Parts: sequence; structure tokens; C-alpha cells
Amino acid sequence: MLFNSYIFIFIFLPLTLLGWYGLNHFGKYRLASLFLAGMSLWFYAYFNISYLAIILCSIGANYLLSYVLAKVQAKRLRLNSHDTDIHSAANDGTPINNTNRLGLLAGIILNLGILFYFKYYDFFIENINLAFHTDFTLKHILLPLGISFFTFQQLSFIIDRALGRCEHYDFINYLTFVTFFPQLIAGPIVLYKELIPQFEDTKRRSFDSASFARGIYLFVLGLSKKVLLADTFGLMANYGFAQTFSLDSISTIFVILAYTFELYFDFSGYSDMAIGLGRMFHIELPLNFDSPYRACSIKEFWQRWHITLSRFFITYVYIPLGGSRKGRARMLLNTFVVFLLSGLWHGAAWTYVAWGAMQGLLVVWDNLGIVGIQGREEKRPSRYHIPPWLGWIFTFTLFNLSLFFFRSTSMTAAMQLFKNLFGGRWTGKLFEVAQQLDISEFYIFRQAIDMVAPALAPYLPLVLMFMLFILAFYLVFHKNAYERATDNELTSARCWGVCILLVWCIISLSQVSTFLYFNF
Repeated sequence: MLFNSYIFIFIFLPLTLLGWYGLNHFGKYRLASLFLAGMSLWFYAYFNISYLAIILCSIGANYLLSYVLAKVQAKRLRLNSHDTDIHSAANDGTPINNTNRLGLLAGIILNLGILFYFKYYDFFIENINLAFHTDFTLKHILLPLGISFFTFQQLSFIIDRALGRCEHYDFINYLTFVTFFPQLIAGPIVLYKELIPQFEDTKRRSFDSASFARGIYLFVLGLSKKVLLADTFGLMANYGFAQTFSLDSISTIFVILAYTFELYFDFSGYSDMAIGLGRMFHIELPLNFDSPYRACSIKEFWQRWHITLSRFFITYVYIPLGGSRKGRARMLLNTFVVFLLSGLWHGAAWTYVAWGAMQGLLVVWDNLGIVGIQGREEKRPSRYHIPPWLGWIFTFTLFNLSLFFFRSTSMTAAMQLFKNLFGGRWTGKLFEVAQQLDISEFYIFRQAIDMVAPALAPYLPLVLMFMLFILAFYLVFHKNAYERATDNELTSARCWGVCILLVWCIISLSQVSTFLYFNF
């Protein structure tokens, strides 16, 4: 089920809200949590009923492992209650011993094993066949929706359980934590300590009009990003990447810019909707996007883009590898490894690995501290400083270039885009790219031009395309949806604006499209 669909907006969401607040109103807290989990599973299974068995098996296996750890840890605590010096202790006093290490290993193997089988098995076998000239059969496994997200969410929980950083929770709370539908499919990747305590807080079970209003505001702004902007830019991007080998230099620039904004408005729009939906249920989800296209360095960019994924890799990969504690060279290597794994997390293809490697090298360059940004407080003094506007140009340009790998279907296609860009050719392909903006919203413009100045009609798609890019840059550099929902008072004018946007989006839902990060 998609957020940007009639069944979600008019059936699923109202029923879920009514059931949640209705059951909580009568003090049926456990039943309310079970109801919310059940509706979330319906939301998930709507895409493909076979996905339901996969997520339930994953949840059951992880919870069982947590239960076994809880029993063993409780037994050891009783046995060692009179001899606390036998073992070192974790943050909450749970002994770190072989059982914990075994549980940690089991949790990692369980979750990464599931993820590997469904997402990377064919990629692994393809490369084995290529490297060793073997002929192993590919399984062509259908990738379960959101598996990268709910696997990492559970992996973070089971790691902290094994290390004694968190307690074992009631099954219904754990089930709700994993399946809570706003963040189930494409994040944010929520930690147990951010979500479970909120479900256990009975005060959050009551309807809060302020939270609900902010939630609707955020949801509609996110929906607008997806339906009105991301899907429109997607028309140009999809056409352009399907024509990779016939693009000229100028059309290549605008195609990659179209994909850049499609990706941004699609993913940030989903994140806004997720946070907004959470607030409708009086639940706070973490911020996942903080205007990354304002960043003046790649390092700053990754502090703003997909924040919860970066947090996961820092906490569970970068720090265990040694972080910055083992010297500068080791820190730079750890940073590169994190981005390499981040690229692979996004997809089972060498294009994603190349994209991750490029991001890693750029962040390593930033960490070397050779070039800094004027007016910015930096931990390491830089030899040279450049103004923020120049840093922004470098950052935005390099990220766009990296998307040649991210969006292309093969390394050959990605290399062709670089050839197109630096080839200096002009074939007029840009007119074809712009003509993909043949959408109903531009109908009045087309008719007006045909009546007033028909000779200019062939150039109208180009004008509309430039106007769309100007709007995108304007939105990127002004307050984002989260800032608007948090800082601004919901005046009557803003409420009317949100109503107009909602109606506009609903009218445009006849051509529903999935979110890009569903593929990751």
C-alpha cells in the first residue's frame, strides 16, 4: 500500500486512526497496540502477501533470540549477584560473557543472512560465475519490500541486547516497534529506545490536536513533494536514462539534475509523510532529512542526508572498527569502508558499490582537512579555505556526478554518461527531454501559447522545464517541510494552502508511482 494512493488516504488511514484512539480511549492499551501492529502488517502485505511470512519469520526469530538472551542473562545475574567482580559489565550492568558474544554472533548471522539471501544471493553467484567460469544457477529471488530497513532496525536491537545496552521487551511492543507502518517500508531506521518507550507511555495514547494538526501539515507537504515534484521530475529522468547512449552534453546535465531532484523530493517527501503520520498517532519519529542540498561539503551533506542510515553505520560499523581511536589512517580507512557498505546496502550491483566508493573518497578528502569552508568551525585546521558558495558548487556538482553510477543500470551506461557530459556534443536532445513534461498542470500554458504566439509553442516545454528547476532550487534553499511544521504557526492561510495542496495531490493520484527507496 502506498501513502500516495486512494485506498491509503480514504480507507486505511482513517480506519487505523479510529481503531487506535478508540481502543486507547477505553483503556485497551495492549489491544490497541495489537490492532496497530495488525493494520501495519496489512499495510505491508498489501504489496505481496508472500512478504508477510518473511517479515513475521524475521520478527519471530529475532524476538526468540532476545528472549533466550534474557533468560540466560537473568540466570547469570542471579548466580553472580554475590560476586560482581567476576565479569566486566556493560552500561546497564549486564555481564559481557561468552553467551552474550554468542548471541551477538547469532543475531548478526541471522539478520545479515536473511538480507544476503533475498538481496545479494544472485549478485554473489553472478560474480562467482564470472570470476571462476562456473555455471551456478541464479534463483531470481523477488526482493521483499523494505527488507533493508526492517532488517537493520532489528539488527540494531539485537546487537544492543547482546551487549546489554537494552532490556527484553514485551512481544506486542516489539512487534509494534518493527511493523509501525509509517517507517516500515522506507525508514527512517528507528532505534528501540526512540519508539518502544513512546508506545509504553499511556499519555501518548490520548488524542493530541496540536500533534495531529502538525502531522497532517507534514504529511500533505511530503505528499506534495512526491506527487507534484518528484513524479514530474521523474518523467524527464526516466526518459533520459532510457536514452543514455543518445544524449548530448546539455541534455545529460538536465537529465541528471532531473534525477537529483526526483530522488530528493521522493525520499524527503516519504520521510516527511512518515514523520507526519507518526505525529497523527502522537508518536515522534526521528528526522531523516535536513536540507542536504544546502550542504557546502560532502561531509556536511552526509550529516543531512538519510540521517538514520548514517547513524546506524557510525554506531554499528564505524565505532566497532575503531572509529577515530586508532590513528588518522585507520579513521580514514574506517570511513571509506562505511561508505562502501552504504553503497552496497542501496543495491546489489557494482554501480552502487562505485557510488559508495566515490562518496567514501570524497568524505575522506574532507577529513584530510586540506580545504575548509570559510566561517565554519572545524575541528581540524585547514590549509586552504574557500567561501561557502564555492563549497556548495563543488558539493552539489560532485553529488550529481556520483548519481551517474547510482541511477545507471550498468557500469557501461554510467561511463557513457560521463562521455556524453564531456563530449561537447549538441544534438537538440534537450527538446525531447523537456517534452516529457506533457502533464495536465501545464495545459493552460500550452493553450495560451497556441492562441497568442503559436511560433513559440515548440519552445514552451523548455520554458516550463526551466521554471520547474527554478522552483526546485527555491524550495531546496528555503525552509524545509519539517522546519515549517515545527517553527511556523498554523495560521488560517497556511491551513487553506495545505487544503489546496491536498486536493491537488488527490486529483493527481490517478497516476500513482512507487517511492524510489522501495527498491533499496
